Amino acid sequence: MASPTSSPMTPFRARGLLAAGAAAATLAATACGGGASEDGADGGASPEVQADEEVASLVPDDIREQGSLTIGVDASYAPGEFLDADGSTVVGFNIDLFDAVAAKMDLDTSWEASTFGTIVEGVDSGKYDVGVSSFTINAERMEQVNMVSYYTVGTQWFTAAGNPEGVDPDDACGMTVAVQANTVQVEDIQARSEACEEAGDPAIQIDQYERQDQATQSIVSGKSDAGLADMPVAVYAVEQTDGQLETLGEQYEAAPYGAVVDKENEELAEAVRAGYQAIIDDGTYDEILAEWDLDGQGTIEKAEINPDVEE
Repeated sequence: MASPTSSPMTPFRARGLLAAGAAAATLAATACGGGASEDGADGGASPEVQADEEVASLVPDDIREQGSLTIGVDASYAPGEFLDADGSTVVGFNIDLFDAVAAKMDLDTSWEASTFGTIVEGVDSGKYDVGVSSFTINAERMEQVNMVSYYTVGTQWFTAAGNPEGVDPDDACGMTVAVQANTVQVEDIQARSEACEEAGDPAIQIDQYERQDQATQSIVSGKSDAGLADMPVAVYAVEQTDGQLETLGEQYEAAPYGAVVDKENEELAEAVRAGYQAIIDDGTYDEILAEWDLDGQGTIEKAEINPDVEE
């Protein structure tokens, strides 16, 4: 699922987008902070989560001694991870889920803003204990780090309301399509464009943006005819742009998201896995997703370390 232009240390993902408009300006600020009991911007108050003695016992001694986890996050992808109205607090369903996991581990969390392409390397180097930022699990990433599955997401097309350009995801030749750079959507749309050219049709004009909120705004402004992103965030963008956008068809090629842990730190990976499993088993997981209007969408029953995934 990685782009053919990636370097060995450049991670790729299916990623979400931030709604266009005022929210884009908010995300220019630096992200830090967050906690299991903080309120999500649109998701409502997170449930209170009690430490789980069995899960807490799995935490490595050095992490137990420091008492908290430093988590790398690219906080620009609502509703997965983005900045609250204060411009500094990281919120989102991925944030709430992992804060609950940390609470089960009897640990605090410290969320540190980063660019997406540096988070895996940051975990590998020890800068971050964990990376949580809508990472799609794939073989390339699992060669570098351990990945703990917790949610499943596919790609979703979206366009301006009413689809004024008549975009057909199965025949987008000659269209201008916006995607966020370094995502699995880049490889997706590149393959579609190549198929167009092989059939003698015009290539797809692929507009890549550093941030997904910029890609979204290009559709709102009419610069791009359509865009691709993760299903939850595409749906969220539609909602947040007050009817200026709409989704096209259904999501496809669903794959699991994974929390990123250092390849050598199997103890921490197991503690994280057990934490996710604990919130799945006690209903906290479903409760958090329901607060973000994601109940019944993308849920899993079993958290796994480095699960088998289709490439």
